[in-house]
Amino acid sequence: MSDGPVHLTPAQLRERLGRHDVHAIDLGGRRHAAVAVVVTEAGFGAEVPGTPVHARWSTDTALLLTRRASGLSSHAGQWAMPGGRIDAGESPEQAALRELHEEVGLALGCDAVCGRLDDYATRSGYVITPVVVWAGAARELTPNADEVASVHRIPASELLRSDAPLLNHVKGADHPVLRMPVGARWIAAPTAAFIYQFREWCLLERDTRVAHFDQPFFAWR
Repeated sequence: MSDGPVHLTPAQLRERLGRHDVHAIDLGGRRHAAVAVVVTEAGFGAEVPGTPVHARWSTDTALLLTRRASGLSSHAGQWAMPGGRIDAGESPEQAALRELHEEVGLALGCDAVCGRLDDYATRSGYVITPVVVWAGAARELTPNADEVASVHRIPASELLRSDAPLLNHVKGADHPVLRMPVGARWIAAPTAAFIYQFREWCLLERDTRVAHFDQPFFAWR
């Protein structure tokens, strides 16, 4: 973890994201989806999973993550960012903002968009475009119970742990599987890929690519 609180502003996010050539992936018959990489102000609600409720106050900027509902037909119970398939005529930015509103009740305008991270192709047949948005305090959240089991704000300092990222090889994968540790748990790619690149581009200001990292077996379908 970092030695002190980590603060970001919308202007810093736009400037740091703007330094990078975003890599897009040709769909090649795959479905196109978008996720919202939601950055919130410091304050109540930022947590490392497993900490007591009274400790859930952070002076860090935080990322908003969800746990998918257990009744979903795919990727149930997994860590995720608000997102879904891009509808006809939508841009990735429009889709990310729509899904953010549908999943956690957070309505943001196009001026909240700060930029994109690199596309990521999943084993389940999607190309996902991550859209970074500034959500301010984001205090009024209403999770859609059909899709979201819980909402978490992960302090930016937690992303800077010395043991991150976690890389390992699995049979059948050409490249290492990427995971990001959070508390005593870990988050797998593709969500981990977006978190890791956000860390590299927006916190450490390093030009790091993530599209080649693989996913664990449970995310291959």
